[in-house]
Amino acid sequence: MNISLLDGSIGQELVKRGGEAPTPLWSTSVMLNKPELVSDVHADYFNAGATIATTNSYAVLRDRLAPAGLEDRAEDLWAAAIDSACVARDAFGEGRVAASIGPLMASYRPDICPPAEEAELLYADVVSHLESRADLLLIETMSSVDQAEGALRAACKSDKPVWLAVSVDDADGTRLRSGEPLKDLLPVLARYDVSSVLINCSLPEVTGDALEIIRDSGLPFGAYANGFTGISEGFLEERPTVASLEARHDLTPERYAEFAMGWVEQGASIVGGCCEVGPAHMAKLAESLKAAGHTIV
Repeated sequence: MNISLLDGSIGQELVKRGGEAPTPLWSTSVMLNKPELVSDVHADYFNAGATIATTNSYAVLRDRLAPAGLEDRAEDLWAAAIDSACVARDAFGEGRVAASIGPLMASYRPDICPPAEEAELLYADVVSHLESRADLLLIETMSSVDQAEGALRAACKSDKPVWLAVSVDDADGTRLRSGEPLKDLLPVLARYDVSSVLINCSLPEVTGDALEIIRDSGLPFGAYANGFTGISEGFLEERPTVASLEARHDLTPERYAEFAMGWVEQGASIVGGCCEVGPAHMAKLAESLKAAGHTIV
């Protein structure tokens, strides 16, 4: 079976390597202060076996930059994110670049995200600056049906393939973080030209249950889970930092690969890692995929 191997954590990996206290700007701060680290992270994932570099643009949104007085830097930051991924891809000699588009306002807070018709205009701004040099658009961590639709309304006007990744409840993989049944996403997927649907930034233990639902979309599907102990209440407050989140110590590369190989057995053709899942995890997953006779594409 042909498997697309995404990279792992970009933002958290950059925060770790940056060596500075986390800020609400997350990995955007690192890209501003130590831009060379971004290409280094992409290169490490390619060397670990990943075939797709996800741009460090997840949190580069004007509404997230505005409180820090950086709203006018958005275009420069989008360019820097895509440049870093392309540089690493070109140096490696092969691979694809996925332009990351994260949720407006804050992660896991669809309740404060503008409704789809308003969000479309804001997402269109991001899409217009990322699409030209990307191989695909990767909408990440959408946590409600309406939030996903807002991003899709903008992204699906592009001529690039659109991959939609949604995040599910820590305790129930059959529900989005909004509390809505994950199955309610299926009619939205049918209305838009989505190339693939994924589960991301969710606990690996509940990801398999989510895959059983999204596979009914008939689309290629996959997953890239996180390595957090869970999403804390502190992180759901206004302008949080990742200091409110705790990394797991039990999710070794071997254990993560076991989870991901289970998703492949369910039919997933795209796997990778999200926050706190690093290059060592991807190297082990690549090794496991090859040992099982899969071809990484």
